[in-house]
Amino acid sequence: MAFLLGFFIAFAIGVTGVGAGTITAPLLMLALGLPPEVAVGTALLFGFLVKLPAGAVYLAQRQVAPKALALLLLGGIPGVLLGSLLLTGVKGAKDLVLLLVGLTVVASAALGLWRSFGKPTVGRERPRLLPPAAFGIGLEVGFSSAGAGALGTLLLLYATRLSPQQVVGTDILFGLVLSLLGGGVHLLFGQVAPDLLLTLGTGGILGATLGALFATRLPREPLRVALLLWLLFVGGHLIYRGVAHG
Repeated sequence: MAFLLGFFIAFAIGVTGVGAGTITAPLLMLALGLPPEVAVGTALLFGFLVKLPAGAVYLAQRQVAPKALALLLLGGIPGVLLGSLLLTGVKGAKDLVLLLVGLTVVASAALGLWRSFGKPTVGRERPRLLPPAAFGIGLEVGFSSAGAGALGTLLLLYATRLSPQQVVGTDILFGLVLSLLGGGVHLLFGQVAPDLLLTLGTGGILGATLGALFATRLPREPLRVALLLWLLFVGGHLIYRGVAHG
């Protein structure tokens, strides 16, 4: 089951570009019944593993903007550390965590749909906006594992004049650092399932490879929209579970 989940998630990332954190933690909670804090910690490290090859490619192609990445990390690093610690502090409040993770998934999916159907954003140079906005993104990532992909991309499109390739490359590196640090905090507090992570990662490597091969052959945008709509349903279910038992 875990191998198939890892394969499906990584394949979906490769084909649609939807972030690993948005998909992984909800599925680990709903399909495998993991506690929210363990699901989030495992999802963060899984996201780091499956996005690492893509990050290396963008770095090699010099499609990462160092200045923008530094400003993002200036706010994002303290944010993700604080978010991870907050989840550790409230891990007994399972219903609250389910509710907040569900809200994050719904918000990320809705933003993704808005990007798919809305007009392209014309960015202006707003470098001062990057650190405080990245702090909020990091806080969300540390607490729920979701948000770095959708929110980071929207922030870069709004606050910079980077090319689309640089936006993607910079956001992937931003997400990699946040995933590694946030996952490290969760690992330190015993909130990662190592055996499950290994199985997920094995399936993820195969899924990411096939996803990359099929990315140019499958209709990316319809699949992306369908996946985002499904994530709205998953997030709504998490919200319902959090409220119904709260």
